[in-house]
Amino acid sequence: MHLSDLQFDLPPELIAQEPAEPRDSARLWIQHTGEGEGIQTRVAALADYLDPRDLLVFNNTRVLPARLWGQRASGGRVELLFLEPAGSPGQWLAMVRPAKKPKPAEILWINETVQVRMVERVPDRNGEVGAYWRVQLEDLSAPSRGVEPILEQYGEMPLPPYIQRPAGGATRDREHYQTMFAEIPGAVAAPTAGLHFTPAVLDSIQRKAIATTHITLHVGLGTFLPIQVEDLDAHVMHEERFHVSEETVQAVQACKARGGRVIAVGTTSARALEAASRGGSLKAGEGRTDLFIRPGYSFSVVDGLFTNFHLPGSTLLLLVSALLGRERLLDLYEQAIGKRWRFFSYGDAMLVLP
Repeated sequence: MHLSDLQFDLPPELIAQEPAEPRDSARLWIQHTGEGEGIQTRVAALADYLDPRDLLVFNNTRVLPARLWGQRASGGRVELLFLEPAGSPGQWLAMVRPAKKPKPAEILWINETVQVRMVERVPDRNGEVGAYWRVQLEDLSAPSRGVEPILEQYGEMPLPPYIQRPAGGATRDREHYQTMFAEIPGAVAAPTAGLHFTPAVLDSIQRKAIATTHITLHVGLGTFLPIQVEDLDAHVMHEERFHVSEETVQAVQACKARGGRVIAVGTTSARALEAASRGGSLKAGEGRTDLFIRPGYSFSVVDGLFTNFHLPGSTLLLLVSALLGRERLLDLYEQAIGKRWRFFSYGDAMLVLP
């Protein structure tokens, strides 16, 4: 399979810039992997299409407001996107733009008391020096304060590049671009399938006695990056940190034993479950995964998937294709475009079932 096999024409006006209001009013396309037409409904009706034996697996990562703007002594402005801890306390890996202008040991000022010290440029996985730096973030008024509290106070939400507007401060995107399950801070992008869920939807799921559980996968910047090579065998998958608890392992085992379906809410949940089962069976633990799921992949844990409508030429599109088939998925996307469905992070949703 090649990159050109994953392309489709998407009118720009179908890229959602705001979430549906309320969230569960987003449209939901339900498609079985066998033959048959899809069902078109609303996320609010999700529980009607699930079985009490099923298990929904949510990602409980929390998006950090990880974007800061620093000022150089020369007056130049530098954008920093904090990705994950790296090295000594207070040091993080950050994507920096422009990356070439700052120098090691240079201080960038966020405000009167918060500063970023540029430590060193960090090569990527291919050994190439690009946009990544190791940096030290510090609040001089509270030296013992950690990075995450500083980001929570001063940072901006790192909205996807296809949302063509500024982030909406503390009262808009800080709420909208966060799932109701967000608990463990560490992501720089939301597990967007979970954005559709509301207390009302969860209540309807619980009333039907459908089990739920959580994994943690801290969504990285790579989730937005299109594949850059035509030969998919040459693609280097981005790594993301994940954790699967013993409680989740037991919930999956119980679901399988009662003949239910394990339904991953989002491609991130699917990747975490499959990464934790690469030894042949699902095991509790944490680590980093660069698992590349595409057509031909044999799923060990995941039976179904609740997901968004994804970017052309993306690894997320490939993952859904691994369940549904590439041609069938692209045909479904063509129908959705004709019906003016909304795409990407704030868009509509799909449920793939066996």
